[in-house]
Amino acid sequence: MLEELKEEFIIKKVGGRFKLSTLIQKRLVALNAGSRPLVDMNSDNKMEIVLEEIKQDKIFLDTSNELRTTADSDVMIKSFDAMMSDEL
Repeated sequence: MLEELKEEFIIKKVGGRFKLSTLIQKRLVALNAGSRPLVDMNSDNKMEIVLEEIKQDKIFLDTSNELRTTADSDVMIKSFDAMMSDEL
């Protein structure tokens, strides 16, 4: 598990070591507060769950360093598209 943190692809995927650290911390807080995992795993290790969510592109940091899920971005895109079609 910790070996994955040393791999450059996961660091580059999120935009650097500091962003990776921020993403992991925010997601761990969410999981500890009762949020459901976004991946199916046979593990109770929350760190492993977070790393798998990152690998599967289920979570990311937005431009203001807030935790987002791919479901959040789908809703935002649909809302934006709806707003744009109303304006036309």
